[in-house]
Amino acid sequence: MNNLAVRTETLVPLGLSPLLTTTHLMAYYGVSDWTVNNWVKRGLPVEPTASRGRRFDLAACQEWHRMHAV
Repeated sequence: MNNLAVRTETLVPLGLSPLLTTTHLMAYYGVSDWTVNNWVKRGLPVEPTASRGRRFDLAACQEWHRMHAV
């Protein structure tokens, strides 16, 4: 498990769910930017932000992956 995953797992029991950047999501799942963009096109939930960047709720992403597992 990578460092981001370990830090995230310690926050979740505290009731905190951090919003991840695309780079964080890539690191968490071990995938490329292309894959994350593909997931977004297929319906991966993206949290609204005031800036141009995308943010992802890890719990929502995990649920989306669970529902769309092949």
